[in-house]
Amino acid sequence: MKTVFSLGSNMGDPFAHLRDAVRLIAETPGIHDVVVSPVYVTAPIGGVEQDDFLNLIVVATSDLPPSVLLERAHVIEAAHGRDHTIPNGPRTLDVDLIRVGDETVTTDELTLPHPRAHKRAFVLVPWRDADPEAELPGYGRIADLVASFDADELADAVKPYSRQIDVAGVTVAGEWDERHDEEDV
Repeated sequence: MKTVFSLGSNMGDPFAHLRDAVRLIAETPGIHDVVVSPVYVTAPIGGVEQDDFLNLIVVATSDLPPSVLLERAHVIEAAHGRDHTIPNGPRTLDVDLIRVGDETVTTDELTLPHPRAHKRAFVLVPWRDADPEAELPGYGRIADLVASFDADELADAVKPYSRQIDVAGVTVAGEWDERHDEEDV
């Protein structure tokens, strides 16, 4: 099943956290054909004052059930010192499960597809780059969802980062615009 993870970090060395998380996802038995989007700089949401985030999407094929994928995401977050005490607060690493095939899940621990993915440019833009034909069940094509955002607001909200994730066995997707040379977050 096609599986989509959204990764973000804004504490410590965000790029290193993302690179290691991509590596750990790619090394997970039962996950293969891993594609990583370009990295983007995004403003935090939720009102807590904090640094900007680095975000990316991982699209992979997996035969693992959603509960196992969620558990793996939590293990990867914990390995990076993730602290869940401040809602929408700064984080060393956030690994969200966005979609697992056509699975629909609603439990206390997991909702699939992710209930807010269709509203989040920091999810949709890199997802479009990693899988241009992707769809979000109930909302349509990812490219169409991205196109529905105001272009100026989108350009301010999701900016290309100057470096790309390079992990053995992982394909880097999308267009990387070298004209954007953001400072390290």
